[in-house]
Amino acid sequence: MTMAAPKFLSVDIESVEPELGAPAPDRLISGDPKFRTWNVEERDGGLYAGIWEATPGRWRIEYDEWEFCHILSGVSVISEEGGEARTVKAGDSFVLRPGFRGSWEVLETTRKEYVIKL
Repeated sequence: MTMAAPKFLSVDIESVEPELGAPAPDRLISGDPKFRTWNVEERDGGLYAGIWEATPGRWRIEYDEWEFCHILSGVSVISEEGGEARTVKAGDSFVLRPGFRGSWEVLETTRKEYVIKL
């Protein structure tokens, strides 16, 4: 008899090895940003949750997915193509919807919690 997976999952990045990354070279606008992603949940149907962190820099973003974000630390500016720039900092929560286009600029290393639905 196998044990069922627990239905309560702590978002504990100490138990997950981070994935390392950076913006694709054709999306980089300025700086040398580096990413660390602790993906703590990945479910069938394209659902992801975890913690993401980026160092200073600016790059173009294009969202085909829906994403909820909660900023844990740092300061970033998210600019929507043809729209306004929004500064986000610790305590801010927001949703980026499919079709969002613009740029993400990290002013101070930023860490966020995320939930993504493809």
